[in-house]
Amino acid sequence: MDKRRMIETNYTEEDRGIENSLRPKRMQDYVGQAKIKERLRISIDAARARKEPLDHIMFYGPPGLGKTTLCGILANEMGVNIKITSGPAIEKPGEMAAILNGLKEGDILFVDEIHRLNKQVEEVLYPAMEDYAIDILIGKGAAAKSIRLDLPHFTLVGATTRAGLLSAPLRDRFGEIHRLEFYTHEELQQIILRSAKKLKVEIEPEGAMEMARRSRGTPRLANRILKRVRDYAQVRFDGVITKEVADTALDLMDVDRMGLDRVDRNLLLTLIRTFDGGPAGLETLAASIGEDPGTLEDLVEPYLLQNGLLHRTPRGRVATKAAYEHLGLAFAAQDD
Repeated sequence: MDKRRMIETNYTEEDRGIENSLRPKRMQDYVGQAKIKERLRISIDAARARKEPLDHIMFYGPPGLGKTTLCGILANEMGVNIKITSGPAIEKPGEMAAILNGLKEGDILFVDEIHRLNKQVEEVLYPAMEDYAIDILIGKGAAAKSIRLDLPHFTLVGATTRAGLLSAPLRDRFGEIHRLEFYTHEELQQIILRSAKKLKVEIEPEGAMEMARRSRGTPRLANRILKRVRDYAQVRFDGVITKEVADTALDLMDVDRMGLDRVDRNLLLTLIRTFDGGPAGLETLAASIGEDPGTLEDLVEPYLLQNGLLHRTPRGRVATKAAYEHLGLAFAAQDD
């Protein structure tokens, strides 16, 4: 898979500077996820009234929907510090113990991709989350003894794109679990207009809506598209992003009106032309287009499934009538 793929929703180095500068800092500035915001606002107000830390919170959902942003907002609303790490970065139980021991009362520990914690590190979290304590083994052999160290009351905020890989003991220790949903076109339009204002980019609402339609329901991708279209408008036009400018720029980037790129269309076209619309097995389909099966399953198929362009069946992948129509091909119903 081309690592420069335009519609990649995972975090990239390109996103680092722009994403940090555009993230909202307060709940009232956060667009979308209305039900989650309401529940979090109640939790924040209650915790502040009791002068207690928030309960442990889990966010899950596809990449780029604002899990890290929400955690930063929680810290700002509670007026506490935040320590950010990730599951793959913590290899040993001692590293997790050191992080926990360095927290202060009320602090938030954010662990991204928490499902990738190894079992030994995860077990350190169990007493820390329940009893605010960790057990440390001192010495070796028969002389070894366990010492329990008390921890300040803290809030663990976990984020994952693969909630099904979380172990039950860890999942059950979170007091709140929230699933982030894809954003509507109108919500993405608001985000793009807000980001354009911060970047001092002149933009028309129709131009923002055109970008929103092609952003695959993901704010991270919407901001990345805004950055690319801004460059195009500056070089080829007068710097103002209109609907025509956005449309032309995104066509040049090979992102069509549904947010599909070359890889998405290649998968659908191969399924239709080579396998008569399916069913076709994942391994066979991946080999036919020269892609890794895991990449197709994790990064390409979810959006196609969400938009009804692809079906997964026990016999393999099947292109839907909507896929034929989107690609401008005549639909032929498949036998069961």
